[in-house]
Amino acid sequence: MPSAQGQVGVQLNSDGAVPVQGFRQGKQGDMVVSELHGRFYEQNYRGNVYSGGMPLTSISAATFTSGTLGATCTPIAGIYNPPTSGVNAVVLKAILSCAITALQNTGGAPFVWAVSISNNAISTGAQPFKRNTLAQTGSAVRNMAAVALTGLTNNLVVTGAAALGGGNVYNIASLGTASGFQTTHMATLDIPDGLWIVPPGAVLALLATTTPVALSAASTLIWEEVPV
Repeated sequence: MPSAQGQVGVQLNSDGAVPVQGFRQGKQGDMVVSELHGRFYEQNYRGNVYSGGMPLTSISAATFTSGTLGATCTPIAGIYNPPTSGVNAVVLKAILSCAITALQNTGGAPFVWAVSISNNAISTGAQPFKRNTLAQTGSAVRNMAAVALTGLTNNLVVTGAAALGGGNVYNIASLGTASGFQTTHMATLDIPDGLWIVPPGAVLALLATTTPVALSAASTLIWEEVPV
């Protein structure tokens, strides 16, 4: 039977090269399997990973909640993939960090994801950051965090809870004092890792479910753009 042969040590191969030797081996003849870099390094290095979000912004308005699902809705984090983009936006990570800004405050939890499809008239949105150059250029997708969905054709539909939250854990009015401040949580991380695919014409939005009082948030959404 033919035997498989490898090469001991690191190989230096160019894209498209067909190495004479096969797999990489260790000094004891074992086959070496390496993760190389961080999990998302390859997609990022190839220039396919982007991010959008908002700096610390007050979300104490009904437009940031699931009570507003039309064109005046303002996502806390979100993206719009135009119908002519030619790519799917594959969501990798989402981050939400909240801050209470007054002793008298109300939480907005639970936070939820909402979606809309078949949109072609949204006229708003910002240019995301390209994660391998740190420049705001190159993306076919629009960052909709803190931006009203002007031109939304089909109302958003809430799909379910997000693994994100922050601020007061209560959605009722409460008053904190120096000796008895409310239970809070600050920054949270969700790692969809490809479980959200936003196709051309679609919107993905993170929303509160009740209107917060004295609550601000910063957010980040990271995605890979994959040709359809």
